[in-house]
Amino acid sequence: MQKQTVSVKNSLYRLLGTKMIYKNLPFLYFLCGLGVIYIWNVHEAERNIRKAQTLQTELREEKWRYMTIQSDLMYQSTPTMIERSVAEQDLHFLTKNPVVIR
Repeated sequence: MQKQTVSVKNSLYRLLGTKMIYKNLPFLYFLCGLGVIYIWNVHEAERNIRKAQTLQTELREEKWRYMTIQSDLMYQSTPTMIERSVAEQDLHFLTKNPVVIR
């Protein structure tokens, strides 16, 4: 008699277990959907962080490039460098004041 009650209990637990699973299936689907959305959100955040880091490196490189070009321009616009660059065209700075014609 003991054997029979044990098998009845096992079958009852099995029956309740499967009914419980089928009953809660929409909730399990909802949890799986939330998990997928969470994983997608983490991947998007990591992608955005990587993109921001590459943009920061590009910005840093462009800033250095700008500063180099600016310093070269400042150096090239000094009077001695201007005089050297136009010397081959036989142009020179005035050493005396210009003459006023009346």
